[in-house]
Amino acid sequence: MEMLNQLKRQLQALEEQDLIRTRRTVDTPCGPRVSVGGRELLAFCTNDYLGLANHRSIKLALQEGAAMYGVGSGASHLISGHGRAHAMLEERLVEFVGAHLESPRALTFCTGYMANLAIVTGLTAADRDADIFSESLNHASLIDGARLSRANVKVYPHADLEALAKLLAASNAATKLVVTDSVFSMDGDLAPLPQLLALCEQHGAWLVVDDAHGFGTMGANGHGALEHFNLRSPNLVYMGTLGKAAGVSGAFVAAHETVIETLIQKARPYIFTTATPPALAHALLTSLELLEGDEGRSRRAQLQALVAQLDDGLRLKRWQRMPSMTAIQPILIGDNAETMRAGAALYEQGLWVGTIRPPTVAPGTSRLRVTLSAGHSSMEVAKLIAAINALERT
Repeated sequence: MEMLNQLKRQLQALEEQDLIRTRRTVDTPCGPRVSVGGRELLAFCTNDYLGLANHRSIKLALQEGAAMYGVGSGASHLISGHGRAHAMLEERLVEFVGAHLESPRALTFCTGYMANLAIVTGLTAADRDADIFSESLNHASLIDGARLSRANVKVYPHADLEALAKLLAASNAATKLVVTDSVFSMDGDLAPLPQLLALCEQHGAWLVVDDAHGFGTMGANGHGALEHFNLRSPNLVYMGTLGKAAGVSGAFVAAHETVIETLIQKARPYIFTTATPPALAHALLTSLELLEGDEGRSRRAQLQALVAQLDDGLRLKRWQRMPSMTAIQPILIGDNAETMRAGAALYEQGLWVGTIRPPTVAPGTSRLRVTLSAGHSSMEVAKLIAAINALERT
């Protein structure tokens, strides 16, 4: 069939450009040490930033939740799928981040992708003349939400406050959304959230913050980027994921209660999908206790120590460690093929590091994406440092 041949030619073109993605099957729980095909590896490629994905207390809570509530939820939240565990989790999430919001309420979602689609499309659903101001390095879910909204989308350069200020000043829209990652997933740097919030308050815009990589890892209590920057405003719409630092699954949006009620009524990704298993919501109550308690603080301190160790130990000349204070530590190589060779060489040494290429990043900026976890030891990070330093010189 010509249609199949066309797809085969497209795949061949990707392979020739070293852009084919492949999957590996992991046989063990998510963690810093995994088994793939019978081979033991050190994983520097997960988003399990605090090492909670295989935590005993959370596993026991999941078992307890399944015993109490069963497995599936059986329906969407607006039919019969909204269980007591979901309600308790949303109440707990309000306690967790509510100090940074006015009249806060929370809403849980199956994934962060769905949450971002819901925010952007839900808040613009009643206003086709809405303006969306999107950071150029935003996650795909924010980009796709803007596209699906059919609103007017204006992209501003990375962290360019002056450019954004001009765009906002020129907007006559009644509904304005500035949407941004807090921690940029492929670069590891932070958005200038205090300055962005000031612009939004000045121009009457919502500031939508995707804190997927900051929730749990930032702030004295793990409350995320809003705590890190000590922000509070009724203009904030906050999204946090629960499958990274929290170690489980799902996501949530927290904002003014009117915003949340609008999403319940307008956001198609919330209305038309089955609710998450209630056992997961029950397990997340334990996860939040760990994040906020002494163990969470200890794990965040360990993570920061490892970030400092990597920064101090890398001695790169051709490649470039991109500046980052977060668990995401990219090493810019540039060429697709060289990036793939570097990833393969590390893998042969038992070090599993993500290789990131276009279209995830811009052409010519392919990189190794090292992600650190509080579950790693300093000796394991030292092994990674030595391998990268040696590999760059070959």
